[in-house]
Amino acid sequence: HRLRWRTPAWARVVRPAGSPALPIACSPALHRLSHYLLAHYQKGTRPVRDWRTTTNVAIDLMVYAILSVDEKNQVLTTYIWYRQHWTDEFLRWDPARFDNLTQISLPAESIWVPDILINEFVDVGKSPHVPYVYVGHHGEVQNLKPIQVMTACSLDIYNFPFDVQNCSLTFTSWLHHSEFRDINLSLWRQPELVKFDRSVFMNQGEWELLYVLSRFQEFSVVIRRRPLFYTVSLLLPSIFLMVMDIVGFYLPPNSGERVSFKITLLLGYSVFLIIVSDTLPATAVGTPLIGIYFVVCMALLVISLTETILIVRLVHKQDLQPHVPEWVKRLLLERATVLLCIQDGRTLSPSRTRSSDISREEFRDVAREWLQVGYVLDVLLFRAYLAAVLAYSITLGTLWSVWRDA
Repeated sequence: HRLRWRTPAWARVVRPAGSPALPIACSPALHRLSHYLLAHYQKGTRPVRDWRTTTNVAIDLMVYAILSVDEKNQVLTTYIWYRQHWTDEFLRWDPARFDNLTQISLPAESIWVPDILINEFVDVGKSPHVPYVYVGHHGEVQNLKPIQVMTACSLDIYNFPFDVQNCSLTFTSWLHHSEFRDINLSLWRQPELVKFDRSVFMNQGEWELLYVLSRFQEFSVVIRRRPLFYTVSLLLPSIFLMVMDIVGFYLPPNSGERVSFKITLLLGYSVFLIIVSDTLPATAVGTPLIGIYFVVCMALLVISLTETILIVRLVHKQDLQPHVPEWVKRLLLERATVLLCIQDGRTLSPSRTRSSDISREEFRDVAREWLQVGYVLDVLLFRAYLAAVLAYSITLGTLWSVWRDA
C-alpha cells in the first residue's frame, strides 16, 4: 500500500476569498499604513472630529504656459501647476509603528478632497489625471496637479499689438460657503513670492508673463503680447506704402503718371487690408487702435489721390480758362511763394513769341499763370499733407510707447 502523507487538521490554514496572502502584521509598512488609514475612513464627510472646526485650505499656483487668447470669445487658456494643502484629522499615525514612515501617497478618490473650483471656469481643458495625493503623519494633505484652465476674461484689445491683459482666477468652494465657516481659503505662499515666480513658465510663445498678483483666494495673471511679429507684418508694410505715397508728390503734376501711381498705391493698400483682416483681433466690444490707424491711412491715400486729380486738372487744358484772379495771384504767387520758400525756378517763366503768334499769346499767358498756380498749390497741399501724416505718426508712436512702458 502506498503511504499518503496528509497535512494534519491542526496545521491547515483556511483563508477566506480575497484575503491577503500574509497577515497584516507581516505585510510591508506601506500596506499596513494604508490599511490602517483607509479601513474605516469616511470620504464623504469633512475630516474633522468637531464639526465646529474650520478646515483651512491653502492654495497656490504657478503659470506654466499661456496656450491661447481668444479675443472674439473673451476666453483665456492657460496651463498652471495648482497646489492645495489642508489638514485631515483622520489621517494621522505614529511613525514608530510603521517603520518610521512620515509620508505616504494615497488615492485621491479614497479620501476627502475640498470642492474648490474656479469661478471664471468656462470649459473643461485637457488636463492630465493625477490619481494620488501626499499625506503626512500629522494629517497634512498635499494635492499637486497640473490643470489646463479655460476661463472667461475681459480682454481689452484697443492697444493691440502692444496690449497688456489682466485675467483673474478666483478659487472658491462650490458647496462649503464662507458663511457656514466650513472651509477657509488662504494663500500657501506670500504674495511677494508669487508675483515674480517664473521658475516653470515657458517663455517662448506670443505672450510674456509679467507677474501674478495674489490676494486672498484670487490670482490675477498679467500678460503682455510680444509685438515684433505684428510690427513686421502689419505696421511696416503700411508705413512703406505711406512713404511711397509721399514720394509720389515729387512726380511732375502736369504729367499723368502721378494719378496712375496714386491709384496703384490705393489698390495695393486695399489688397493689403484684405490680407491682414484675419490677423487683427475681432471683438464685439471695441475696435483696436491699429484698425483705426489702417482706416486713417486709407483715408489719407484717398485725400492724396483727390489732391493729385485736382492739381492735374488745374494745370491741363487752360486754353479756355479765364485769367487768374488778382486775389489768387497775390495769395499764391506772391505771399505763398515767400512763406513756403519756393524758388523761382519751380515756376514756369514766360517764353518769347514772334509777332505772328501775338493773336495766341494771351491764351499762353493764361495757361502759364494757371500752371504756376498749380505748382504753388501743389507744394502747399503737399506740405500740409506731410504735416498731417507726421503729426498722426508721432501721436500714434507716442501713445503706443506710453502704453508699452506702462
